[in-house]
Amino acid sequence: MAKLLKEKNNQDFVKDAKMITSPRMLKGLFNDVRWKILKCIAEKPGYPAEIAKKLKIHEQKVYYHIRQLEANGIISVVMKKEHSGALAKYYAPKSYAFALELPGGEERRLNTALKEENTDFRTFITPFISDGRFNAKIVVGSPDPHGPHQVRARDGHYAVELAMFFGQYAAIPRKPFVFLDTDVKSQKLYGDNLVIIGGVLTNMIAKDINRHSPIRFDEEQFPYRTIFSTQTNKTYSDEDLGIVLKMVNPFNTDKFVLFAAGNTHRGTKAAVCAMTTMADELFFGYKKEDNWGRIVQGFDLDGDGRMDAVKVVE
Repeated sequence: MAKLLKEKNNQDFVKDAKMITSPRMLKGLFNDVRWKILKCIAEKPGYPAEIAKKLKIHEQKVYYHIRQLEANGIISVVMKKEHSGALAKYYAPKSYAFALELPGGEERRLNTALKEENTDFRTFITPFISDGRFNAKIVVGSPDPHGPHQVRARDGHYAVELAMFFGQYAAIPRKPFVFLDTDVKSQKLYGDNLVIIGGVLTNMIAKDINRHSPIRFDEEQFPYRTIFSTQTNKTYSDEDLGIVLKMVNPFNTDKFVLFAAGNTHRGTKAAVCAMTTMADELFFGYKKEDNWGRIVQGFDLDGDGRMDAVKVVE
């Protein structure tokens, strides 16, 4: 079975399509009368006499083309019903789209809403993906000095990894969807679904939502490198620790926030890596909780100075 991908109202939709594999099948389609009959019964199954009346075509002519369409595997009988003392056969298309493929040409892998895996994760990201499109703003810390401590963010590039990962499940929006925290703050763009990357020191939007979070950064002592969990009343201070959190947006309770942040930029990397490389384990058992979080830790197992493994700590 082939797939027909089409755009409608700036959104992508998918429909199953029947592959045309022989000239005989094309003969069954390439005829004006047959095409009219096919469109007629695609709207509603019908029997030949009814079709002839609707299309104002001689009934014997309709019978002839119905036989051709049926012989070529394009339509089939879906119901039989008595009419005027006779048994009428109702016909409908066997497929509602057709695809013709020639050998050669460029072939690309398509990763969109067609991807089927990890139902827990798909439930988790539902607010951020709508009708097969990414429906959120990704917010990264500005690389310029900003905020009360005039810091520069070092973890904005993780937005690329996360966006590519989301691209497996949704088409990328046509409008800009990655914003600096300074732009979100100055333009007051808090009211949408937000994907926030980076901790409270380097991302001012993370700082604004921190006090509402069930897993939060302790802001009592600069440089805010302690994570506190209200779920277990535990604190965590290792540099490779990060948070993956989903919560109701405190600025618009109809929307959600996805928070990927760490005690340092390495902790943020651990959070993003956990989402992109171990979604099956990370989101196992998620059941539409409004406020859900995990604490993860990154490791360099092969000693090359790069993070190559992540585990769930809480």
